[in-house]
Amino acid sequence: MTAGGSEGAPEHGGLRAAFAGLTTRGRSFLAAGVAAAVCAYALGQTDLLRVGLLLAALPLVCAIVLHRTRYRVAGSRTLSPARVPATAESRVLLRVENVSRLPTGVLMLQDRVPYVLGPRPRFVLDRVEAGGRREVTYRVRSDLRGRYPLGPLQLRLSDPFGMCELTRSFSDHDTLTVVPRVEPLPPVRLAGEASGYGDGRQRSLALAGEDDVIPRGYRHGDDLRRVHWRSTARYGELMVRREEQPQRAHCTVLLDTRRTAHQGAGPDSAFEWAVSGAASAAVHLLERGFSVRFLTDSGMSVPGPDGTGGWAGGTDSADTAGLLLDTLAVVDHSDEPGLARAYDVLRGGNEGLLVAFFGDLDEEQTAVACRMRQRSGAAVAFVLDGDAWTRGTGFRTTGGQPPLPLAERLRMLQEAGWKALPVRPGDSLAKLWRRADRVRGSEGPDGGASEGSAGGAPVAGANGVSEDAATAGDADTAGGFGPAGTAGSFGPAGTAGPIAAPGSGAVT
Repeated sequence: MTAGGSEGAPEHGGLRAAFAGLTTRGRSFLAAGVAAAVCAYALGQTDLLRVGLLLAALPLVCAIVLHRTRYRVAGSRTLSPARVPATAESRVLLRVENVSRLPTGVLMLQDRVPYVLGPRPRFVLDRVEAGGRREVTYRVRSDLRGRYPLGPLQLRLSDPFGMCELTRSFSDHDTLTVVPRVEPLPPVRLAGEASGYGDGRQRSLALAGEDDVIPRGYRHGDDLRRVHWRSTARYGELMVRREEQPQRAHCTVLLDTRRTAHQGAGPDSAFEWAVSGAASAAVHLLERGFSVRFLTDSGMSVPGPDGTGGWAGGTDSADTAGLLLDTLAVVDHSDEPGLARAYDVLRGGNEGLLVAFFGDLDEEQTAVACRMRQRSGAAVAFVLDGDAWTRGTGFRTTGGQPPLPLAERLRMLQEAGWKALPVRPGDSLAKLWRRADRVRGSEGPDGGASEGSAGGAPVAGANGVSEDAATAGDADTAGGFGPAGTAGSFGPAGTAGPIAAPGSGAVT
């Protein structure tokens, strides 16, 4: 059965399966009949023998008759929708149709579902007339991403005396895909360019757009107004002017899936936040017309529909976003020791805009992440604070090199030119996304200071934790980026605001 709802017939078992389907009542009748027959033989009681044979024969006859009953029943299942975000519900419609000429008896219908989707649904259907149809519905819901099989659909048949029950299964299955939750993001220019995102609007050869000086041979259907007469006279054949059109900006969404980088599990874990954030960023950029590629630390680059490593946006962004969400629905922790494979993929050339979701990074992996910045036009990093997520849970473990303090990671990434922002439990990606438009890296990839930088000097936040000035909170938080002249804030030009009193916990 498919998500659209396909039909099938139940599979029949053999006669041995029919005898194995005897109920407790049927087995009791059979045992009592055998015992009465043995006693009648030992005592020489002919009447008792007749009773024993009747008791033993009744369940056997019921099993044989039930086995030979040929109900022609078609079943279908429809998921609405077949792809849902985590914590959302999907409606399942079961349809049973009697396609035989005889009415059925009482049927018990049950569907097999994984335990994470809820209890197994069971329904009792009254007698279904010839050509009749019955429909029942139930709902499934999961807090965890994944692909979950539904089915097979099972029908339980019973005889009028309740001596035997047979379960017959349909052969087909459906699959419910639970994708990460996608958070709507505000439209901001992360690259800081007026023309668009990423590496700007590059241009490529096409059939419409602005003129180019390079001519090409005339093709059937070309507009005669595009004929380049000077080249025609030079080459002795009809030549037309080439044209060019804007090319889509490129973006790579990098997800750090290393098991050592994310501690804890469950729908509220840091890893699930990162997966949901990567899904939100990719879908948002697809809707904005980007060509998006999804990349993990293991070097896995999901190919697009055209066979390349990018996902086309624009008019087909809804379909490609669905394919990307299907991939993120099953992404799991990797056993990679570092980010070297992802760096090898990125160092092939300029990747346009780079949006990364990092977990815990030690000094070596932070240096690798810093080198990634050199292969992108603009780079935004969301660095998860593992200590904040695991505080008080007991899940915190260390494997290999211990991670650098969060402030140190942010400082190194910003000096390399990243727009790095810390992520703590309860943070909204939409707010961080808007803040990324205002955060300035301390040093660009070419070694020069970026505009509006605060010099990368660590400052004390409102909670007393040392943070980089470029990653301070929103305008309404102490130590954040607020309007110029507010206490403990940095103005638009990157200049410090009024100095707060020592020991107040504000920026000094």
